[in-house]
Amino acid sequence: GMIRIVFVASGSKGNATLITDGESLIQIDMGVPRKTLAKGTKILGKSVEDIEALFITHDHADHIGTVSLMPKTTAVYATQCSLNSDEVFETIEPYCGIDVGRLCVFPFSAHHDAPNPVNYLIRVGDEKLGYVTDTGYLDDDALKILQNCDYYLFESNHDLEMLYKSRRPQCLKDRIHSDHGHLSNVDSAIYFSEVIGPRTKAVYLGHISEECNTADIAVSSYRRLLESRNIDPDSIQIVPTKQWDMVLGGDWE
Repeated sequence: GMIRIVFVASGSKGNATLITDGESLIQIDMGVPRKTLAKGTKILGKSVEDIEALFITHDHADHIGTVSLMPKTTAVYATQCSLNSDEVFETIEPYCGIDVGRLCVFPFSAHHDAPNPVNYLIRVGDEKLGYVTDTGYLDDDALKILQNCDYYLFESNHDLEMLYKSRRPQCLKDRIHSDHGHLSNVDSAIYFSEVIGPRTKAVYLGHISEECNTADIAVSSYRRLLESRNIDPDSIQIVPTKQWDMVLGGDWE
């Protein structure tokens, strides 16, 4: 395989993901300090200056808070309204792919309380990475696009019971659980079970809430749901990403 991924940070305090095919290096979202990002590029034997393109999912601070710290040489891509007009960026449209070297980056609409949010399918040769974060649900177009990827990042934000038992205000609980909020562990696992295919090697669980979830609960929810749908949970890697620590994904053979 060619795709290597560094999940630099994933969660409500900041998000950034690095993806390379060995030649081109791209990034999804920038909500971490530049020093943290540099630790991620170093794992790939590259520097922050080597990042050719940054792709934004939506305009919340944990995804765009530090875009201004990117090198001027990095092209920034975002949908209309996702970045302030003082940022120099190229406007992208959902369902129109962008090529960066051999990588094809294909944005598709997400459902979140932000203007024009997107998720991404990244292709290099036959290999595919489906990147799903910050969405209240997946529509039929998204489920079609995401079929049979080699790797997935799937938001697995909250355990429903923990969310409703938490001390958060009711309006926030309802927002998170809405069609424009975040995927629960179970919803995430259901969608994953609908797109998984013979090529699928791993799913990385993203944006795990620190207050309303744990990595263990997210993974065991996934395992239970897959078993209930007659999918062997041991046939794929189910790997939680972290807020404060990096997780490697893709092919490091």
